[in-house]
Amino acid sequence: MLDGKAVAAKVRAEVAVRAAELSVKLGRRPGLAVVQVGEDPASGVYVRNKRKAAAETGIASFAYDLPATTSEAELLALVGRLNRDERVDGILVQLPLPAGLDATRVMDAIDPAKDVDGFHPVNTGLLAQKRPALRPCTPHGVIRLAAEYGIALRGLKATVVGASNIVGRPMALELLLAGATVTVCHTGTRDVRAEVERAEVLVAAVGRAHFIRGEWIKPGAAVFDVGINHDSSGKLVGDVEYRPAAERAGWITPVPGGLGPMTIAMLLSNAIEAAARRERPPEN
Repeated sequence: MLDGKAVAAKVRAEVAVRAAELSVKLGRRPGLAVVQVGEDPASGVYVRNKRKAAAETGIASFAYDLPATTSEAELLALVGRLNRDERVDGILVQLPLPAGLDATRVMDAIDPAKDVDGFHPVNTGLLAQKRPALRPCTPHGVIRLAAEYGIALRGLKATVVGASNIVGRPMALELLLAGATVTVCHTGTRDVRAEVERAEVLVAAVGRAHFIRGEWIKPGAAVFDVGINHDSSGKLVGDVEYRPAAERAGWITPVPGGLGPMTIAMLLSNAIEAAARRERPPEN
């Protein structure tokens, strides 16, 4: 089992050390602004966890909780102020946003140097050009988790199920950067099972409970399950049918306790990296 909680704890300890060092250099703690619009229950849990984790690692957390009635102009104005705020090294706008707010426009308005989610097209483009800066948190978490367990990705056949801008597409770029041979499955894929069956590395990010059957898993494969779903009984489960998959896989992440903790840990790592990049003198 790939223990995301244990590796995330290691990453957070590293962040705490770097935060302390940067606090001395900057004369202040690295700062992370977390913006939530509306009162979506799931978003509320995620935001509280992120703010708590930031505080525990020595990062100053600035909370902006806006009503669901906030206009797009008001939200963009806040983002603009945070872009200019010298106390703020990283900005996170929690998704999803309420209806009527254009998430793409809002995320694009964040200064790429403060984009701790790694969603800005500038950061995605740098990753595509093999010049990673602030990297999308969940895909980067997969890479870090693989490294901690000694899973050498170079040359392996990797399949990503799901092609979202948040996970699937940047995950493919991360795997390419690591030297894997990558296939991405999406709504146009004719035979997902066949693609999964030949994968030595599988990243499941489709958002459907137990979409990937255990019997599809190649014996010995490394399985990274990004999915967070509820089954018919209300239990939290992943995109992969865990128990039968675990009998075949060489490595597998549980849900919960796998990539969820890693995503928050890599967010904190991005916040520290953003602060460090701002502290460095510009190159000539």
